[in-house]
Amino acid sequence: MTNDRTTADRTTADRTTAQLASSPRLARLYPKAVLTGFRRKGGELPDTTYALSGVTVDREHLAAYNRVCGFRLTDELPATYPHVLTFPLQIALMTAAEFPFPLVGSVHVANRITQTRPLRLSDRLDLRVHVTNLRPHPRGRQFDMVSKALLGGDVVWTDISTYLRRGGASGDTSESGREDRPAPATAGWRVSQDIGRRYGQVSGDRNPIHVSRLTARMFGYPRAIAHGMWTKARCLAAFEGRLPAAYTVDTRFKLPVLLPATVAFHAEQDGQGWRFTLRDAKKGRPHLTGTITEG
Repeated sequence: MTNDRTTADRTTADRTTAQLASSPRLARLYPKAVLTGFRRKGGELPDTTYALSGVTVDREHLAAYNRVCGFRLTDELPATYPHVLTFPLQIALMTAAEFPFPLVGSVHVANRITQTRPLRLSDRLDLRVHVTNLRPHPRGRQFDMVSKALLGGDVVWTDISTYLRRGGASGDTSESGREDRPAPATAGWRVSQDIGRRYGQVSGDRNPIHVSRLTARMFGYPRAIAHGMWTKARCLAAFEGRLPAAYTVDTRFKLPVLLPATVAFHAEQDGQGWRFTLRDAKKGRPHLTGTITEG
């Protein structure tokens, strides 16, 4: 468990719920991740759900998030925004003593968000986070961090972030077959050198690989890289005004965006939904692929 305040735990048929009294403090959790990461040797995932009730959205924080990610300034929450509300709970779970893998080195490879209705600034959300589905991957093992937002007891938003823990790989290490030929760009964006720092300020995700060239090199990257969830949010912002009330946006993160960068965005309709990609503007290498489906 974390050092943050909790009320009494309660046990359900298959999972223990830790009801938090306040959002975990990331400034305390990151040093803990560094100091305890070497002790984690793999094993089973914990069966604990972290819960935080009655969460409200700060108008200024939402506006800052929208500016960084390219959304319009409205009272409706982008589907990616609740991810930053649940992020402290995710990190608390991943730094808890019973979590089997180090936080540092766990790679965010995919993210699927489903909202059943638009969420608004006035909503008071109950948040839940748990981890599940540990399974093999050609490069190691992967697991799903599942976050939910509830209103009146009903789940209105679900986020599944898939993480890869490299090591013990066997067999084919390719994630997919051939890479499709790049489609013509719908739009091109210049991604600034400081986008990692700016997104880190609004999201709380201050992983050193996003902050500077120097700190990124410590983890094997030649330059700082953009957050995967920033690239997803920036792509989703390109669809504003064309999204249904209820939808799923499913994304796979490919090669990191080395900062600064120029990227090419492509979107095309696929039945009642959309397919989209984000690529390096010069070399055509994929940074992200995704789909949006209604319902």
